[in-house]
Amino acid sequence: MRVGIADHFGWAVAVTASDDHEVVDRRRIELVEPGVTPAPIHYDRGRLDVAGTAALVAEVRASVARATAAALDELAADLPEPVVSISMRTWPPDFPDDIAVQRRSPYEARADAVMYRQLLSEAAQARGWDVHLYLAKDVLAQAAGKLGDRAGDVLDGPRARLGPPWTKDHRLALAATIVAG
Repeated sequence: MRVGIADHFGWAVAVTASDDHEVVDRRRIELVEPGVTPAPIHYDRGRLDVAGTAALVAEVRASVARATAAALDELAADLPEPVVSISMRTWPPDFPDDIAVQRRSPYEARADAVMYRQLLSEAAQARGWDVHLYLAKDVLAQAAGKLGDRAGDVLDGPRARLGPPWTKDHRLALAATIVAG
């Protein structure tokens, strides 16, 4: 089984597909515990000093680690076969770790999303899953290129077979599993 992720602040769409690209599972997973701000860097917006922001980020990271672990464990337990990989949007490999830097533009706009992706990656690696990163703007075309004439049926067919929801996020997550395969 391959899992594709389309993440948002605090939650993600997860689509699991078999080796022949059949959707086995699709769900929304929570990536942060209830009552915890999903965007600590963005939330700060000058309200806290650097130390306060660092403390908030540490609190949110711990919550994200727990919630993500629980979501991935629940997903894996519900699947008929083991997960071999997870695919998620990429982030800049040189993205700064320093909170003071993350609070400033242009990093402030991406810091929270990068945090989620990094923690998802760590959680997947802890489970022995391969981690594949994709560019959202390219992954649908890459999947279509791999699928050829079957692209429309594979990427759009689940909406007819499974019913709604089947959104752009679902297509993106499924495409990521295809590219990873």
